[in-house]
Amino acid sequence: MAFEEDDTVILHDEHSEYDGQEGTVTQVVETMFGDANYTVSFEDGQEQGVPEDNLEAAE
Repeated sequence: MAFEEDDTVILHDEHSEYDGQEGTVTQVVETMFGDANYTVSFEDGQEQGVPEDNLEAAE
């Protein structure tokens, strides 16, 4: 499932301080391989270069 800007998502990345938190997609960047990487903003910061596999649509 591809995400778009302003979508609300939950990050799943055990190496991130935002693991399990809900945030908003603020930027979508396509890699040279045709995959999308996302920038997700949270209340107290953001996470860049997040692969689609690490995101889940929020309810």
